[in-house]
Amino acid sequence: MAETAISSPEDKPPVVELRRMMVNILVISLAFTFLFTAYQSTANLQSSINTDAGLGTASLSTIYVALIVSCVFVPTWLISALGVKWTMPVCMLGYAVYIGAQFYPQFYTLIPAAVVVGLVAAPMWSAKCTYLSHVGFLRAQALGTSEEAQRTLLFGIFFLLFQCSQVIGNLISSTVLSSGDVAPISPESPQLEFCGANFCPWIALDAAPSERPSDGKIYLLMGIYLGCAVVAAAIVALLVDPLTRFGDRVGSAKGLSGFRLLLATVKHWKDKRQLLLIPLTVFSGLEQGFIGADFTQSYVTCAYGVQNVGYVMITFGAFDAVFSYVFGAAIKLVGRLPIFTLGAAINIAMICTMFLWRPTPDQPAVFYVIAGFWGIADAVWQTQMNALYGNLFAQNEEAAFSNYRLWESLGFAVAYAYSTYVCTNAKMWVLVGVLVLGMAGYYGVEVIEKKNKKLKSSL
Repeated sequence: MAETAISSPEDKPPVVELRRMMVNILVISLAFTFLFTAYQSTANLQSSINTDAGLGTASLSTIYVALIVSCVFVPTWLISALGVKWTMPVCMLGYAVYIGAQFYPQFYTLIPAAVVVGLVAAPMWSAKCTYLSHVGFLRAQALGTSEEAQRTLLFGIFFLLFQCSQVIGNLISSTVLSSGDVAPISPESPQLEFCGANFCPWIALDAAPSERPSDGKIYLLMGIYLGCAVVAAAIVALLVDPLTRFGDRVGSAKGLSGFRLLLATVKHWKDKRQLLLIPLTVFSGLEQGFIGADFTQSYVTCAYGVQNVGYVMITFGAFDAVFSYVFGAAIKLVGRLPIFTLGAAINIAMICTMFLWRPTPDQPAVFYVIAGFWGIADAVWQTQMNALYGNLFAQNEEAAFSNYRLWESLGFAVAYAYSTYVCTNAKMWVLVGVLVLGMAGYYGVEVIEKKNKKLKSSL
């Protein structure tokens, strides 16, 4: 029996349709959890398993360079061509290409696969956001609640499941890589001299290389991850309803495309608040690149063993997930300024700890403490930066979020590009400098907002 589509907001969906909408959101969330269980864990291991000529980090940098281009030129036309639903599974298969390239990691296989991921990432995320936003709008109309409340609920459900991917994926990697006879690193090992803040790729890798997992273990791990990526695409293709089932949102924007969005993105720089937020947005990409590539290589792999990378990153993911929810609730009580300040303070404290601490395998708790606190700070940047852009630039969202993706992707690209050419202590100084500049810009935005509110209240 054919389903009747909802043609306008006035045609309120029946209860069965509201339930079906929620089921679709849960299915999409589950699919993204499967996909990023595979992709995030693969990315976390690149600096440890594909070290020849910096291949792993070069591929990650390539992903985000391609993503910068994709953010502006790809999403609108691909979604128009495939539809919101089918854009997601098709793009998910692009991630499967990158994971599949891990079976034969060479520059001529991994770099082109990285380009594919960069190009499909933006339309996939845009399609997901469009689906959730549209369903949120219709549910708000049917239930008589605010659109913002329904969007918050649906995105909260999505990220609650999505953040679990970091935990599940790294649990899989650690289980596979630590199986069998793995020689632990001795506290007296000479390679510890080159670990931590003193780590320089060209010195540490020549003087005391860490043992790479066997090809058999890597093939098994990537086989599991490849299966997860394919399952993710199949889940959306087979179980998610087309968005057209629930009707078009009347009056919704069709979206800028190509050079129009590029021009709008550049034009948005005329807003002082956008210019002031650029350094902190770049830092968001830099700090994620640092924890995923540099911390895992120069601290965990070098001093604790590659088989423990997953376990340490589980801690990062778990704290990130929990505090993403905590900060979302806390901002209503304390406001965003204290939360942003807390995130910056935690990052500075962890960087100071890493400068002062010489990592050794007989102090395993410290690796987990640093990862956990870094996850708390990352929760600030991931949840609150998106909310900040949405609140500040509600009247110009497309250009604002295009800028957000652009500058964060630039931070990622830079972090991975110089990963194999710069010592860890220099990278941490870069983080400190960009964070200080970013927080100064953020405080400037808060001052501007305070003045604007006073001006409006006086009118």
